[in-house]
Amino acid sequence: MLHDCSGLGPRSSGAPRRWARELLARRYVVAIPDSFSTRGFAGGVCTEASPTRAEVGPFRRVRDAYETLDHLRTLPYVDGSRVGVMGGSHGGSSTLVTLAASNNVVSKRVAPGFKAGVALYPACAIGNPRFTTSYQPVAPLLILTGELDDWTPAQPCRELAAAADPTRGKVTLKVYPGAHHSFDSSAPLRFNPNRNNVNATGGRGATTAGNAEAWADSIREVTAFFARELGSR
Repeated sequence: MLHDCSGLGPRSSGAPRRWARELLARRYVVAIPDSFSTRGFAGGVCTEASPTRAEVGPFRRVRDAYETLDHLRTLPYVDGSRVGVMGGSHGGSSTLVTLAASNNVVSKRVAPGFKAGVALYPACAIGNPRFTTSYQPVAPLLILTGELDDWTPAQPCRELAAAADPTRGKVTLKVYPGAHHSFDSSAPLRFNPNRNNVNATGGRGATTAGNAEAWADSIREVTAFFARELGSR
């Protein structure tokens, strides 16, 4: 489980723990690596103005994901052949990169990687535009995002899903009508003018809001996807 830009400290959105509870209840083992605290960003990077926040960007976090996978495979109660990766927002983008066939970390691995991935409201346009238009996952990928998301818009995810070759690694995309960023919560609609947002005028400001219908459906989608791709619990 890859956390979002708020990290796992006192400012955490709580999304990783909410999803962990859902998956633990279905008898999955859940590991949540902390990509920020040991790199000096314990408070997260959602509003971090310094360019140094790039030091914990999605491409940097790929190694965290695979080191966690290697650790999980040392645990006697984990089936190392059936491990998925999942994350929301910053963690969702990190999930996309983690499963990208073009990623150097992926291409250099000898051991098998993740068997499936779930990206919740990720930024599907990351770095070079070719990332979106030529994206190919190494394992089945489910993307869930909101129609009204002004932080990580749905359109680049539509383009990314359309570009992928389903015979090499299928991408399934679902866009929730009327849903904003962070729909997997009960939080009220809130616009924060300080959030880093490349899709906003001036590069700042983004809206988040929970959506009960999308949140409930996303639980059904994620659990059905993992049951299918990782094996029934």
